Amino acid sequence: MRELVAVFGRIGCLSFGGPAAQIALMHRELVVARGWLDESEFLRALSFCMLLPGPEAMQLATYAGWRRAGIAGGLVAGLLFVLPGAAVIMTLAAAYARWGHVPAVQSLFLGVKACIVVIVIEALIRVWRRALVTRTHAAIAGLSFLALSLLSLPFPLVIVLAALAGALASAPAPGAERRRPAPTPRRAMIGTLATGTTLWFLPPALLWLAGEAFLLKVSLFFAKLAVVTFGGAYAVLAYMAQTVVQDFGWVTTGQMIDALGLAETTPGPLILVTEFIAYLAGHGAGGPALALAAALLSLWMTFVPCFMWIFAFAPFVEALAARPRLTAALAGVTAAVVGVIASLALWFAAQVFFAGTLQATIGPLSLMLPDPATADPVAGGIAILAGYLLLVRHWQMPAVLALSAAAGAGVLSLA
Repeated sequence: MRELVAVFGRIGCLSFGGPAAQIALMHRELVVARGWLDESEFLRALSFCMLLPGPEAMQLATYAGWRRAGIAGGLVAGLLFVLPGAAVIMTLAAAYARWGHVPAVQSLFLGVKACIVVIVIEALIRVWRRALVTRTHAAIAGLSFLALSLLSLPFPLVIVLAALAGALASAPAPGAERRRPAPTPRRAMIGTLATGTTLWFLPPALLWLAGEAFLLKVSLFFAKLAVVTFGGAYAVLAYMAQTVVQDFGWVTTGQMIDALGLAETTPGPLILVTEFIAYLAGHGAGGPALALAAALLSLWMTFVPCFMWIFAFAPFVEALAARPRLTAALAGVTAAVVGVIASLALWFAAQVFFAGTLQATIGPLSLMLPDPATADPVAGGIAILAGYLLLVRHWQMPAVLALSAAAGAGVLSLA
């Protein structure tokens, strides 16, 4: 256990750069350096974690800890992967809530916002190359983009339809789904799910009994978000932004983009952006104490189910990985994520590069278009610089974010 704490404590503090970099770091530590998992076990575990809602890198860490030392090991590994980044995000959220509206701070965030658009486009290109391997997958991606951008369909519905389309489009060989190892007894899985669900929804139940309407709303929203977070944080950001900005009014669009920028520069899973949003929502509703409660509540509702999925289904990894229909359904969801991220990139770009937008409506179709008269040349120039450094020169993301922030502050100070 001492070695487990040391290894995952180091991974948690160094897990910058998003899931790809985090998975690569764990592969180096767990497969190459220590041999806790062999190559095939690592890849099967990663495929299993990608089938689950939630951050796959955090769940992979939890699975590796579970393989090493049971449930206690899984808890240690998963918590150490999340807690360093969560502590940093909490500190940044408190500072942002206190000083975020100072002009100097806002000028820094102008450059960060422009860079975030490029980061989302980079994520789109990366997922595009991996996900769109057939014409069916390309069609799912295109239809998902249209469903979100033109029809404003709910994000969970788009994900469900994409999974069904992917599963139905596959044609596994006869008997392929029967060639799998005998599963672990299901009684343990049912007991784990029952215990995990009870713990997961204990805070909302207590909040409902106490009549805490705001915190109850926070807990239920992030619980729903935890269930539909397939394909990484980028895939669910558009849905979260629409809900917390337009429906609930907890934060502004600018604050949402600032939150993503700060989450990009900290260790841990990108889904920790939910903690930042919850803190700002609580601060606006009742000050620092309510902000702290909302942030802690968001962490509980986001990550408790991640532990539950791993501890319940980890004994079935070999069986789940051998199911072609599940693999095909995941491929459909991954293809839909391309359309979702494209929709997110369009939304971010319209908000960052233009001060005003126009809404074009034709029957059931509705599309947000930028107002050319409100274009921001400073944000556009910083985005071009960030795109060159990230996509052409392949600079590290923290360095590009820092340079973009400095460019925003420098240009506005001269204006």
